[in-house]
Amino acid sequence: MTALEAVVVLASVVATGLADRRWWLVAQREHYLPGSATRFALRWWVRLGPNRLLAAAAVLGVVLSPLSPFTGLVGVAAIGAGPFRFPWRGRSPGPLRWTTRVRTVAAVTGALQAIVVGLGVVLGVAVPVAAVVALLSPLAVDAALAILVPVEEARAGRFVEAARARLADIDPTVMAITGSYGKTTTKVYAAHLISGTRTVVPTPASFNNRAGLSRAVNEGLSPGTEVFIAEMGTYGPGEIAELCAWCHPRISAITAIGPVHLERFGDEDAIVRAKSEVLAGADVAVLNIDDPRLAALADRQEMAGQRVVRCSAVDPTATVSACPVDGRLVVRRAAEVIADIEAPEAVPANVAVAVALALEVGVPPSAIGGRLEELPGVPNRRARTTLSTGAVAIDDTFNSNPAGCRAALSTLGRLASTGTGAKRVVVTPGMVELGKRQAEENAAFAGEAAAVATQLVVVGFTNRAALLAGVGRVPAEGRAEVLVADTHALAVAWVRSHTGPGDVVLYENQLPDHYP
Repeated sequence: MTALEAVVVLASVVATGLADRRWWLVAQREHYLPGSATRFALRWWVRLGPNRLLAAAAVLGVVLSPLSPFTGLVGVAAIGAGPFRFPWRGRSPGPLRWTTRVRTVAAVTGALQAIVVGLGVVLGVAVPVAAVVALLSPLAVDAALAILVPVEEARAGRFVEAARARLADIDPTVMAITGSYGKTTTKVYAAHLISGTRTVVPTPASFNNRAGLSRAVNEGLSPGTEVFIAEMGTYGPGEIAELCAWCHPRISAITAIGPVHLERFGDEDAIVRAKSEVLAGADVAVLNIDDPRLAALADRQEMAGQRVVRCSAVDPTATVSACPVDGRLVVRRAAEVIADIEAPEAVPANVAVAVALALEVGVPPSAIGGRLEELPGVPNRRARTTLSTGAVAIDDTFNSNPAGCRAALSTLGRLASTGTGAKRVVVTPGMVELGKRQAEENAAFAGEAAAVATQLVVVGFTNRAALLAGVGRVPAEGRAEVLVADTHALAVAWVRSHTGPGDVVLYENQLPDHYP
């Protein structure tokens, strides 16, 4: 091996390390799903114009490295330097956390790469092999994630068994809540309504997968707990069924079905099938029948012998309803009015499901009516604050579904000042994981936002083209001024510099910075 070849191999190892760290960050942010590193690597290298040039240099340099070590050096330098704009250290929601799991992924990734490079040295082709290893860093990370799946399954299994035993010992009434959206809000509402008369423990934050749910049981459930509310999420069929196999719900609820995680599910019928796993074995099914798919599911479950509680935000004859009437929210159980309240920020369908859940565990209607007056807000879901500039901010940064986006725009319109010159600002990167519908859903949302707002700030590159196309569909007269910001931080800086008292700012969704 010549001195130049040795330099190229060393540079390849350095570039590989730099690249690996990027994709370990992505793997951690994407819940260690095999394939996530490669999927995001392609987004960064292919979708951004400057990165395409850098990617071309990387590929050509690596491909031509058997002919000239110097071209290999150029290729691995491009790999180490790019992709441009990628937050190598990680800013939002935070830097790479060197947990035991990340260290394990890093060790397996490095071992796989070292074996391949070692074989290249032995066979006398160290330069091209080391360069290819650097180029295929995302694939190596994904291979490590796939190899570690059974290891993580076994590790998580110990915590699940501990949670199973704890549930059996304490024996609370378990209620499970799932849905494409509205899970967390419904959980917060239900816990609030139940807590006045029963001892209740809900899963914290969005602890809705196996690791989060078992942790919530092991760390949060204490003797004397009467009701445990388990939020359950899924990225595919079988996941909720696995959760219910050890966290047995007596009461199960589905809040809504929508085009969320379509990249993984394919269509909404598949989402219904996956979400309906929560109903198996439960005594009672609580369903939001405003969704036609859930209305049909309610009929099927009832025909199968399960007791069904139908909830609605539009039909006052449903088993439990929460219907807006003349600016107020009228909550009923059948014909009985439980409450008639002012609750402008409450989500009616979620209120109806939460009330049904409280009734199912024996909370008296009178107690529910009193607590509905004080429904808590849910952080990052249409939460209102006042900025240092004096403007009102609507924080809807944890929302990424079309129905929620439209509801947030309604909130913006309701809070907007009628004063001359008052701004109505929408800051958004758009919605993700909507599969083939992502471009059209984002374009539709941008068109609606442009008709309501005075300024629309498009954040990042992931949905920029679709959002701008949607704005273009709105007639120029009365259309929002459109600005673009490469990062959320730059968008926030613009808001701070250009808003004041009387202005309203809607922060609609916020993507982690591993999205382009």
